Amino acid sequence: MPKETKVLFPKPTWSPIIKKTAKNQVKKAVKKMWMLEMRQQRNWKLNKGSHWSAVRKALSEEISFEQVTSYSQSLLLHSWPSEISCGMLRQALSRPSHVSLILTLWSCKMIPLPELSIQVLSRHVRLCLFDGNKVLSNIHTVRATWQPKKPRTWTFSPQVTGILPCLLDGDCFLRSNSLSPDLGILFELGISYIRNSTGERGELSCGWVFLKLFDASGIPIPAKTYELFLNGGTPYEKGVEVDRSVSRRAHGSVFHQMMMMRRQPQLLVKLRSLNRRSRNILSLLPEILIGSMCCIHLLIFYRQILGDVLLKGRMSMQSADFISNPVLATFPKLLEQPDVMDALRSSWAEKESTLKRSEKRDGEFLKAVFLLVYHDCVVPLLHSTFLPPFRWAEEETEAARWKVIADFLKQNQENKGALQALLSPDGVHEPFDISEQTYDFLGEIRKKAA
Repeated sequence: MPKETKVLFPKPTWSPIIKKTAKNQVKKAVKKMWMLEMRQQRNWKLNKGSHWSAVRKALSEEISFEQVTSYSQSLLLHSWPSEISCGMLRQALSRPSHVSLILTLWSCKMIPLPELSIQVLSRHVRLCLFDGNKVLSNIHTVRATWQPKKPRTWTFSPQVTGILPCLLDGDCFLRSNSLSPDLGILFELGISYIRNSTGERGELSCGWVFLKLFDASGIPIPAKTYELFLNGGTPYEKGVEVDRSVSRRAHGSVFHQMMMMRRQPQLLVKLRSLNRRSRNILSLLPEILIGSMCCIHLLIFYRQILGDVLLKGRMSMQSADFISNPVLATFPKLLEQPDVMDALRSSWAEKESTLKRSEKRDGEFLKAVFLLVYHDCVVPLLHSTFLPPFRWAEEETEAARWKVIADFLKQNQENKGALQALLSPDGVHEPFDISEQTYDFLGEIRKKAA
């Protein structure tokens, strides 16, 4: 057999000039890559780029599909999956707003009494952000209590056994990103009633008042207690009085005018100054929202879970498909059923009291425990056939719902969870529907587009 023939290629030879030029080019390329990597890491840490602002928009209700997809591509190109940490997620969820404050409803005085032909079912105050033209937020409702000895005085946040129902909580938070110089809070006092003769149900307004949040110079009003005199009619009408028998335009001596002013219907509200901790807590909420302070920790849990799912739980950041998550799918319903929200608050407070101090400092552990409590408490209640539908200001329905909820929570406490109740032949639940598991984070945009 013929021997193999080896073909020898000459070794490449480079001139000293080419060697030096190539070496300098490599050094410059390495330095450029190193500087680019350091700049990217610094942008992640300092949050100076446009990436997290896009995340903040994606977590709000007014994000468009194009903004979501453009952000997703940017995130995958300029970051690493391992860098989406708890700190980064917290940074994405933190949303500064133009207005962020806490207020306390103290009381309502000299409220006119309703006529004897109707039975009052609820006394309440509704509040929202308003610029003199249109409503700029959700409408939050706080129910008032009263004493038979003082029927013209309403109070809030009464002393109760156990936890205070969120519907009676007079401590509220407000957030808004509106830059309107006329931005303020619109309060309306009202009653829900039933007419004795016909059984007709309805609502009556007991007056309204507008508290402007900025003065003529654009400076926020000071944090203090405000005595606000109520107006009649609608917010678009001026000079209408609630009770004409105690007119503000009454003439006479100074003493007589002072006495007439004391008889005017009024609302007492206290604006509270925020410390750093309160400001940081409120920054984890959406840019536009009014709600009860006693539920704020549950809303933050929901927001954190939402951030986990949107940033870490999807196969692709460009996907706009439905997401299977029962917490995200059902939690908004709790805002329409305050007694179920109270059940979750009670169950979480009971569970939290059993945790160690080190466990309470672990954010990921707390979220995992919250998910277990939510599945044990909220999910079975929302789909139980024993729980009557929620109806506003119906005493019998509210009492029946409270009984079902209290019995269920007691059973959960005895059995250390809801599994036994779910598997019991005595428990009857609604047929399963895919909407119980389906969350559409672009649902509002799709509705507006339709």
